[in-house]
Amino acid sequence: MALLFANNNSLSAITATPSGLSGGALNLISTQTASSSSTISFTSGIDSTYDEYVFKFYDIHPASNDVAFQFQVNASGQTGFNETITSTTFDAYHAESGGAAALRYLTGADQAQGTSYQNLINCTNGNDESAAGYLHLFNPSSTTFVKHFITRVCSTQQSYANEQYTAGYINTTSAIDEASFKMASGNIDSGVIKLYGVS
Repeated sequence: MALLFANNNSLSAITATPSGLSGGALNLISTQTASSSSTISFTSGIDSTYDEYVFKFYDIHPASNDVAFQFQVNASGQTGFNETITSTTFDAYHAESGGAAALRYLTGADQAQGTSYQNLINCTNGNDESAAGYLHLFNPSSTTFVKHFITRVCSTQQSYANEQYTAGYINTTSAIDEASFKMASGNIDSGVIKLYGVS
């Protein structure tokens, strides 16, 4: 395979990318806006069109205080959002005062062949508090391999900055075609979730 080079000497002088370079574009599939919503579910748009899908979360605000923002999926033809998940998760936090900070593994937020909704981050419901971040779902239409996911979500929690990382796999070789988001208790008071396909 031949290597492709730009013929210009500096990045500012490049007027066109070399032929053969492509990929990485986010293609918006759908947008859902919460308004006292018990769940936000994406029941279309996840198919074999893309090998990677990205959910982006904007200003997710819970109705209840100190509750986990969560997700689950359905395999094709299934209902109930209860696929088997094995996951690992850790977070970092820092107080506005500078008086407390930590990096820790969250044993209560992971799953070992669990069928519950997967925790993404804890949220508090102060008027100016919300969560934002993303979830990547890889090759959900594969009928050969399990389905990997990674998430990174940050939140404002009662004068703390908190960031949580979660990764794992959905332990099924069936295609995944639906995803659901909710709070562990109470409604999603407000917020926006966008679904993208990565080309």
